[in-house]
Amino acid sequence: MDEMEKTEETGEAREAAGTKEDGSAAKLVLTAARQEMARRIVGQEEMIDGLLTALIAGGHILLEGVPGLAKTRAVKSLAEITGLVFKRIQFTPDLLPADLTGTLIWEQATGAFSVRRGPVFANVILADEINRAPAKVQSALLEAMEEQQVTIGEKSYPLPDPFFVLATQNPIEHEGTYALPEAELDRFLLKLLIKYPEPDEELRILDFAAPFFPGGVFAPRGEKGNLPLKPVLDASALETLRKAADSVFIEEHVKKYIVSVASASRPSRGQGAKSAREGIYRYIAFGASPRASLALYRCSRIRALFEGRTFVTPEDVKTAAFPVLRHRLVLSYEAEADGLDPDSVISRILTLVPMP
Repeated sequence: MDEMEKTEETGEAREAAGTKEDGSAAKLVLTAARQEMARRIVGQEEMIDGLLTALIAGGHILLEGVPGLAKTRAVKSLAEITGLVFKRIQFTPDLLPADLTGTLIWEQATGAFSVRRGPVFANVILADEINRAPAKVQSALLEAMEEQQVTIGEKSYPLPDPFFVLATQNPIEHEGTYALPEAELDRFLLKLLIKYPEPDEELRILDFAAPFFPGGVFAPRGEKGNLPLKPVLDASALETLRKAADSVFIEEHVKKYIVSVASASRPSRGQGAKSAREGIYRYIAFGASPRASLALYRCSRIRALFEGRTFVTPEDVKTAAFPVLRHRLVLSYEAEADGLDPDSVISRILTLVPMP
């Protein structure tokens, strides 16, 4: 064996050892993060993993669920375990862009305008009931999400790094709401559907609740479900997770599978087909963009990391497809008439695209 071959083997061995070390460190961080979140949130493992996925990937999240399912509580808990600056913005129909981004204030003493920054200048933003805000507010938020900056007056100001928007919306109330633009929806990395807890989990929630003081007042924070959380996901821990996610290997045929799934959601790709696939395209008005392929690629690798693997499988892609695609598909009137939701259409797409 010549010196070049020895050097290559040594390099491969070091890379493998480094990947294993990154994976072990990432597993410890993920375990600690999940345990801290579980001190506040009963069950909802899918939501917690989705929040952590977006944090690692550096993307935004749309949370949808009926009131009372701990959406706001989960976002606050996530901000607490990261130690990042957190701001909550309650979206209402009378909200103005300046209420979000800030505005120019005339300083009489100096004879000039100064900038008063809005609540969007934080690391973690909870956009509560985001679909209640009008179009001008949505456009201001869209700039923040995509460009990580806001424009006040004639000047643009960078937002803190990292910057995450975690938006909630109520699926059962439509009065006084505005449908989110497709361009804004596409900027969310994931859309998580928050489900009702199981009966045994709901029993634990009752035990988790803070006790009442005499007179009907809840106990102060710091007891039971309001225990303060440790910042286990600080900047160094987050960097460890991102480094481990970057080291997760994904084979070429799995990459092609990701592209095939995203491509299969586009009606224009199947208009000339004479197969069973034709049936799903009458339910899809517009399919997923290439941004969906990128999101599926990133989330599949993080999914493998959560499972303790150093490589991505097609099953990781299938699992990640639902939160990545469900808000990016625009369904037709026929889908609504037949009672199909985005998850049902995604399931059909996944059954029709051959797995590698």
